[in-house]
Amino acid sequence: MTSVTREPCDPVTGESVASVTDSPADSAGDPGVEPAAGPTEERLVDALANGADDPAPTSASPVEDGPEAGVPAPRRARVAFMPSGRRGTFDIGTPVLAAARALGVDLDSVCGGRGLCGRCQVRLPAGEFPKLGLVARAEHAGERTRVEARYARIHGDFVDARRLGCQTRVEGDLVVDVPPESQVHRQVIRKEVGHEVLTLNPAVRLYVVDVREPDMHEPSGDLRRLREALAREHGLSDLGCGLGVLGSLQKTLRSGNWRVTVAVHEGREILAVRPGYHERVLGLAVDVGSTTIAAHLCDLATGAVLASGGAMNPQIRFGEDLMSRVSHVMMNPGGDIELTGAVRGAIDALLGEVCLEAGTEREDVLEMVLVANPVMHHLLLGIDPVELGGAPFALATDEALATGATELGVDAHPATRAYLLPCVAGHVGADTAGVMLAERPDLSEAMTLLVDVGTNAEIVLGNRDRLLACSSPTGPAFEGAQIAAGQRAAPGAIERVRIDPETLEPRFSVIGREGWSDSAAFAADAAGVGVTGICGSGIIEVVAEMFLAGIIDADGVVHGEHAARSPRIVVDGRTFSYVLYGDGSNNGVTVRVTQNDVRQIQLAKAALYAGVRLLMDRLGVERVERIRLAGAFGSHIDVKYAMVLGLIPDCALDSVSSAGNAAGTGARTALLDHEARRTIERIVRGVEKIETAVEPDFQRHFVDAMAFPHRVDAFPELGRVVALPARPASADPAASAEARRGRRARRGARRG
Repeated sequence: MTSVTREPCDPVTGESVASVTDSPADSAGDPGVEPAAGPTEERLVDALANGADDPAPTSASPVEDGPEAGVPAPRRARVAFMPSGRRGTFDIGTPVLAAARALGVDLDSVCGGRGLCGRCQVRLPAGEFPKLGLVARAEHAGERTRVEARYARIHGDFVDARRLGCQTRVEGDLVVDVPPESQVHRQVIRKEVGHEVLTLNPAVRLYVVDVREPDMHEPSGDLRRLREALAREHGLSDLGCGLGVLGSLQKTLRSGNWRVTVAVHEGREILAVRPGYHERVLGLAVDVGSTTIAAHLCDLATGAVLASGGAMNPQIRFGEDLMSRVSHVMMNPGGDIELTGAVRGAIDALLGEVCLEAGTEREDVLEMVLVANPVMHHLLLGIDPVELGGAPFALATDEALATGATELGVDAHPATRAYLLPCVAGHVGADTAGVMLAERPDLSEAMTLLVDVGTNAEIVLGNRDRLLACSSPTGPAFEGAQIAAGQRAAPGAIERVRIDPETLEPRFSVIGREGWSDSAAFAADAAGVGVTGICGSGIIEVVAEMFLAGIIDADGVVHGEHAARSPRIVVDGRTFSYVLYGDGSNNGVTVRVTQNDVRQIQLAKAALYAGVRLLMDRLGVERVERIRLAGAFGSHIDVKYAMVLGLIPDCALDSVSSAGNAAGTGARTALLDHEARRTIERIVRGVEKIETAVEPDFQRHFVDAMAFPHRVDAFPELGRVVALPARPASADPAASAEARRGRRARRGARRG
């Protein structure tokens, strides 16, 4: 029997290593355990607080498990699966499908590995992967087999040079990219469209005109007569027209019997001319995230969202976080081109997907609006992002950009326009501009905090008088990475947790399964989705519940003395862990919260809180009045637990809420109302940018924020609804506030 557990190989790099422990009866061919690096807590704090590039993980040591003394162990190779991040060490000759199953990777197959169904197709990128500590080469996957050749003869050539996982054998270090269509349970791309009321004033409008036929007695060109008709019937004048339209204009006019539908951009340029009456003109709003990409196809005439789609950002195989991708570009000539091609290809595929769902053609899409963080913004535009990898984090451009969609590698109408919102600063991007456009803190009297939680948290604080922004390096822990049993939000992931403070027994809910674990509905659904791990919202709740139940203290230490009260507190090396789930069946899935998991959450939440605290200091405020959490993660966490952990400052809980995919809403706003583009350009120009990497107080705020919920800051609003454990005697909120006022006074005197 093989039992699978997962633990990070390095708490700083956050690369998830799957380690497999074998029972004596079944050990042959299973992966070995890669050792974890052991940086000190000081190194962890410094690395995350200062935004330093992650050090590469150490290479795995050979596993000495020969069948008997004096006999060398079989040759082994490392295999990393993306986008799950799970990896291990396997004997040479192990089928990729078998490796995936040993690690619990979601790779489909229904034919028993015979190469018949084709559902286990994988991509095998070659090159250096420093964040994974390996070099993958084409020959490491061996030659195509006769079974694969037979499959290609019957079904056609493999797309993107894919291979069958059941036929491909490990012949050296490999990176295996499992595409969504090869996954049994696709990740839940949680960037649904909201139901906001948006202004409808699109940049592209349709006009139907009857064009005067040519007359030998009044010679004039077809374009001139088209312009005359537009001026006469719709009051449009001085319209530009590109060669793409002009080249097909005569055929279009005649095939429409001189009645045509004209698409005009911002009342200034003819984008397209179509014969007869044509009533559909569409636009695409795209939120390009580092982890996921979301697209919404909108009817520009009605504002309706016709279809939405989401996909994993294929750049994940080059690194979970943004700095990993910048490092890939630094260390691999042409790496920027590779990353640009990956993200552009994903956007193009999403366009095709949403058009198919809406029953329309790509040719109908004449406008695109995109938002992205700075690194994604640059890679999408084909700009080398290396300058964003170190101070002073200079952007090639922070201005809004209008270009042709085809220049971004999108297969749409040749005249389709693309607009990218402006970036705010080196690590505060167009996605944050989208959040501000959706939320409009510049119109509010209340001191408003906007937080877009991702691998790099982007933070805006202020009101109609003044707006400040910064970013903070939270890392991927909130998305389930760097967590021993962590995974992305997919069927089988634990997403909600409650712990009885008396018995320390948990109950939980699982994505894709009915009810809570102690309910009749959950038990009745036994044939459904099983537990596979824990996602970001689940890890937030379980750590918060452990704190409230006294399993961990304010410093995040798992107390071993509770082992006498509950068998769920277990020895884990030199520390203790909390066993959240262990079903005891042959698949051996165990979800435990380790001491390192708690530390990863502390590091991430401390970085976020420290960024917020810097902005509060700069504005001279001690409390915020309204908090909006944006992004997929912000949409699915319980705000109470976010505050219990100290991700966000104290605030009345009824004033803390999710903004949903606010960046995507901002993109839709700019798509449906072209005047909103001028608005956000004006707002961004007025935002004051704070660079956390050079702020001397960031480290102090970071250390204070490591405690739950905070070492010194008081949480009176939270205390009204949650019975918080007693604060350490060393914490004196009044003294802390007085000290902050003194520091602000001294800084003001120095500036004066």
